[in-house]
Amino acid sequence: MTPGERALVARLCADRAGLAVDPGKDYLIESRLGPVARREGFGSVADLLQAVRDREEERLVWAVVEAMALPETAFFRDPAVFALLRDQVLPKLARRHDGEPIRVWSAACGSGQEIYSLAMMLADAPIAGARVDLFASDVSERMLEKAQSGLYTQFEVQRGLPARLLVRHFEKHEEAFVLSPRIRQMVRWRRVNLLEDLTRLGQFDVVLCRHLLGSLTGAAQARVLAGLAAAVREGGCLVLGAGEAADLGGFSPMAGLPGVYAASPDARAAA
Repeated sequence: MTPGERALVARLCADRAGLAVDPGKDYLIESRLGPVARREGFGSVADLLQAVRDREEERLVWAVVEAMALPETAFFRDPAVFALLRDQVLPKLARRHDGEPIRVWSAACGSGQEIYSLAMMLADAPIAGARVDLFASDVSERMLEKAQSGLYTQFEVQRGLPARLLVRHFEKHEEAFVLSPRIRQMVRWRRVNLLEDLTRLGQFDVVLCRHLLGSLTGAAQARVLAGLAAAVREGGCLVLGAGEAADLGGFSPMAGLPGVYAASPDARAAA
């Protein structure tokens, strides 16, 4: 790849989704964009990028950006977070809501393992007296399509999914596994670019956006964090990745778990 082609990819990713792409990583860029070029009928990545320049077609631009935004995810990643939600956060919210639904949002959900982990957890151990509405979003249409299909490879289900849950909630489908319709129907999906105005989505009691910030530019990190924080209701919590510490006005660290913050009235008053 030429320096100009690498710079083009980095610029498009930063402008459209706030992604920080190192233009020096030729192999990563080519390996991600090679399948896109073949799928779109181009003979090479260079031909694809030339078409992006010439046509300025949003569909092609987003095909490039989405390919570079592939997330790293797994079922029940950081089990302590799920235990905290099950044993403390959701029961406390249920008592406070008095029958009103608890809204949980998995932002940048990728191929859906996080939100489906929550759905399986709630299906097997419902929160007494509570209705939990599950929402998930991603910037990538292709990731959302995969997530909604509930179809995962052997490798994907081996990453964090207990064998008992595989038996209980999945069926073998050729060389892969498909999640039961019951669990899939517990989640509502939407394409959301976290750089955009998030107020249209309403507010949530729990917002999870884990292991995303490190892939964003500095400016995008600040913008995304502000939008996510504003989407959390008072008394709710924001869950980032374990290594994604943040200084958030109106939030306080929760339960000694790195990356978990409570939107407490006291903290917000102090802010």
